Amino acid sequence: QDEGNANENLSSAEYDQLVKMTKFTEFEIVTLWNHFKADFPSGNINQSQLAQMIKKTFPKCPQAEMVSSNLFRVFDQDMSGTIRFHELLLAFSMSMRGTAEEKLKWAFRLYDVDNDGYSTKNEMFNIVDAIYKMVGDQSGEDEDPTSRVEKIFEQMDTDKDNKLTMAEFMEGSRNDPRIVQALSLQPDTSLT
Repeated sequence: QDEGNANENLSSAEYDQLVKMTKFTEFEIVTLWNHFKADFPSGNINQSQLAQMIKKTFPKCPQAEMVSSNLFRVFDQDMSGTIRFHELLLAFSMSMRGTAEEKLKWAFRLYDVDNDGYSTKNEMFNIVDAIYKMVGDQSGEDEDPTSRVEKIFEQMDTDKDNKLTMAEFMEGSRNDPRIVQALSLQPDTSLT
């Protein structure tokens, strides 16, 4: 009945560690923890729960399962099959408030669906297409997902092997910062 009771509160040491490891203030961490515990009393999120959360947030997204699967893969850093609060907070910290390099690494992990060190056009298209269906074209350039991915590969795939390495992705993004913005999947940052 009291599943996860041991996780009822984060210790002072855990708060201190999260303040040091993330770009969130202690107040933000407490607020996020309270929301997390209210929604996930066990202290963990499984892939099914993440999928339900995405479906609830984006009810018209036909690819909610695929999106949640990829986000789950990126968030579940220890590959335990569940996302713990600190994993979620670290991922949000990197994707929302990280340095340009941290954001790029986070984005690349999202687009490298099979974790082989490369993002293929197909992998990137599937993610970009899902993002467009969830939130629309955030670039302001009125492009479809296919055109967007073609443009990205044209600019970044320097060896023209139809797959991007982390190095190509990082270098291409430094040369054209709009690409990072176009690729970003930013969660809602409001804490109010």
